[in-house]
Amino acid sequence: MTTLLKKAKAGKITPEMEAVAARESLQPETIRQGVEDGTIVIVSGYGRPEYATGIGRGLRTKVNASIGTSSDLADLELELEKASVAQATGADTLMELSTAGDLDDIRRRVLGAVSLPVGNVPLYQASTDSAARFGSNLEMTADLLFEIIERQAADGIGFMAIHCGVNRITLEALRSQGGRSGGLVSRGGAFMSAWMSHHGRENPLFEQFDRLVDILHEYDVVLSLGNGMRAGATADATDKAQIQELIVNAQLADRAREAGVQTMLEGPGHIPIDEIEANVILEKRLSGGKPFYMLGPITTDIAPGYDHITAAIGSAWAAAYGTDFICYVTPAEHLGLPYPDDVRQGVMAARIAAHVGDMIKLGRRQKDLQMGEARRRLDWEAQFALALDPDGARAVRELRPGAENDGCSMCGDQCALKVGDSACI
Repeated sequence: MTTLLKKAKAGKITPEMEAVAARESLQPETIRQGVEDGTIVIVSGYGRPEYATGIGRGLRTKVNASIGTSSDLADLELELEKASVAQATGADTLMELSTAGDLDDIRRRVLGAVSLPVGNVPLYQASTDSAARFGSNLEMTADLLFEIIERQAADGIGFMAIHCGVNRITLEALRSQGGRSGGLVSRGGAFMSAWMSHHGRENPLFEQFDRLVDILHEYDVVLSLGNGMRAGATADATDKAQIQELIVNAQLADRAREAGVQTMLEGPGHIPIDEIEANVILEKRLSGGKPFYMLGPITTDIAPGYDHITAAIGSAWAAAYGTDFICYVTPAEHLGLPYPDDVRQGVMAARIAAHVGDMIKLGRRQKDLQMGEARRRLDWEAQFALALDPDGARAVRELRPGAENDGCSMCGDQCALKVGDSACI
């Protein structure tokens, strides 16, 4: 297959590039150049080019929503509902992260249910299938892992979070610092670390990286280099293990691109606000400006039930500093598997954060200006049309007294806009 990256390097503008350019109000050549130099990736999936979505420099910050079963709650219909809610609420991509049930069927059903690019983490199915086949997930073989990666790619997965940077050097960095306050919280990172320790062997995703790249090239899958050493507590942010993995991932990203595979890098999960900018700078500098996919980032550890808010705070800063792609966090984070309303709240919080960041990063403030003018006019229909969640805004207003009037119940007869507008110049 001639991948999108190879076409971009040959100077060819593809329908996918044209579609991304139209959505972003940019010239197709701008998108082609970004794909060529690695600052933009286009995710879609094998056989799903109509869902092409651009992520990277100069583009609107994108939002990912994650769904998936667990051993405690494996309900396919629930996951399909969550996928539908994520798309309807405005997610740009979906990650299907199931670990229980018929994983092949779940993946294919989700792919058939949404018109979004879908990503996943192959190690999840490799772990589950190994436990079923061999009696323990630690008995996974490299052949099984690569077999699963190819099967998922052939089904139409558009981007894969693959934990190649969890290698012996990274684990030594983790050990040398004396471990972590919050432990290892990446499922892929924890599983691969345990597998390596159990077998006394190198990570096959690192050791056989060329084999991985060949599969991704065949199906034109975007490689999202996973952050297996991301912090699960703010006290562990930006430590030796995380930075060592970033260095490895940046090197691997260059190798993948040389072979014609688009790449992006993933970043930290829990992180204090004052370290966000440094993490963005490090990723951009080490990777040569490749797209950065930030997980969270959750800015405090003590708000369970409200982590969609703590993550939105961090994501707004991250997007403003140059992060290209953020993963939503729901109110259920750290508490349990999300339900559909959790998904809706998580997507909305992430979309707000992305827009706040884009006001800085891209200077996109026109809608905010228009909203201010509509509020001054007390033009409610215009306000609803400009809102990120028009239906939600309308529902809140209609539940309050005075919805039939031009004012609102916040101020009633003392509406500042009615009293003081004549004084405005």
